[in-house]
Amino acid sequence: MKATPASPGKTGLILLLTAQMLPLIDTSITNVALESITRSLSSSATDLELIVALYGVAFAVCLAVGSKLGDNYGRRRILLTGVTIFGLASLFCGLSATVTQLLIARTVQGMGAALIVPQILATLHVTLSGHAHGRAISLYSGIGGLAFIIGQVGGGWLVSADIAGLGWRNAFFINVPICLLVLMFSLRFIPETRNDQPSRIDWQGTVLLAIILCCLLFPLALGPVMHWPWMMQGAFIAVLPLALLMRYGALVQQRRGLTPLLPPRLLKLPGVRFALLIAVLFFTCWSGFMFCMALTLQAGAGMGPLASGNSFIVLGASYFMAALYAPKLIARYSPAPVLLAGVLVQVSGIVLLMATLAWQGNALTLWSIAPGSLLMGMGQAVIVNCFYRVGMRDIATRDAGAGSAILSTLQQACLGIGPAAAGALYQHLHQHLDGSYPHAMSGFLLAEALVMMALGLATLLKRHTLTLPSVQAGSGESSRS
Repeated sequence: MKATPASPGKTGLILLLTAQMLPLIDTSITNVALESITRSLSSSATDLELIVALYGVAFAVCLAVGSKLGDNYGRRRILLTGVTIFGLASLFCGLSATVTQLLIARTVQGMGAALIVPQILATLHVTLSGHAHGRAISLYSGIGGLAFIIGQVGGGWLVSADIAGLGWRNAFFINVPICLLVLMFSLRFIPETRNDQPSRIDWQGTVLLAIILCCLLFPLALGPVMHWPWMMQGAFIAVLPLALLMRYGALVQQRRGLTPLLPPRLLKLPGVRFALLIAVLFFTCWSGFMFCMALTLQAGAGMGPLASGNSFIVLGASYFMAALYAPKLIARYSPAPVLLAGVLVQVSGIVLLMATLAWQGNALTLWSIAPGSLLMGMGQAVIVNCFYRVGMRDIATRDAGAGSAILSTLQQACLGIGPAAAGALYQHLHQHLDGSYPHAMSGFLLAEALVMMALGLATLLKRHTLTLPSVQAGSGESSRS
């Protein structure tokens, strides 16, 4: 009988969760520094979109590869490799003297993040059991909201404090000592685990996914500024044949008994398909909202990094609290009504925020946006929980790893594309609405509300197919959900 790997213990668990928070914090901490980066490096709005988006795209593309490498070569080893890459990239982000250097460092940082994240959940899953396992997974699930708050508030303080006159660079430098602490103690407190059978990496699918996302990202970010030259148009048009080529390659691999990056047999499942719809509609809007709202607060309302970061505390706190209760609601009422309720709460928050913008314009404060942010955070937490429950609903236990990789890749890809897509719309509205940041933000929020209403309508139409197996039959199949 195979021996169970040693438990990481409390110290090991703290180290794992600290490593998990690094990539999550860095997503939100960058939004706080946008205006400071603009002044320091003379960056444009397009540059800012790419600074945020390239990190997310690199994260998404390398996520499945990171998971496979951990399975094959040891999860602790790949975790520490990812932490090393992330720490060095953070250092070079802080040292960047030009926008180009910062973009390259952010891309490498996203690759490092993709090596870190898959190892955390896998290590917790194989080294813990019973109550300890359940508690660790709860901490893992709720850490996103906490990381968001730390990133916004801590990043705002670091930029505003201007320690050693480094300004926004401190938002990246702070990662370096944290990475060093993880590297120093992980060998002692985190056990090494790996799969007995090596996992194959779908390099063909990974490269094609990277090309597809770049063909979406760069035209969205650069197209409006460059007045849509033929290269940008061609990149957009190339997305469809590249997607078909990727699907054909995946089908060929599947027929040979191999596991492609996005297995077609899993993509045919109703739950996975609806999760794809949620990813495209929700996560793209979510990351786009965070980017556009940060610009509105800093460039429009004139908030400093600290005030801008503090303005998101209510959203992060409400997200964290709602995330703790959402799984219980889904288990009791099934995903469809809970998802619909989440969408309605989200739209209510959007409408309230639009009313606040119409009332206050550039005179926004932490307290004036708090009611809308509170509702949006609650709605977002519910939708995210439903995304995973619906996506994993039809996936058998033997495919749990592949299914989780699909959902994580879809989520991160849409989070990466969001700032570019939303930024293009935001820039267009800003230029054509008398240069008003509140009007541009209101226009984006209206578009987001319409997209969320489309998700609500789709939920209503598909409500009978979104029921969890345990609700349908009261059987033990709930383990698959």
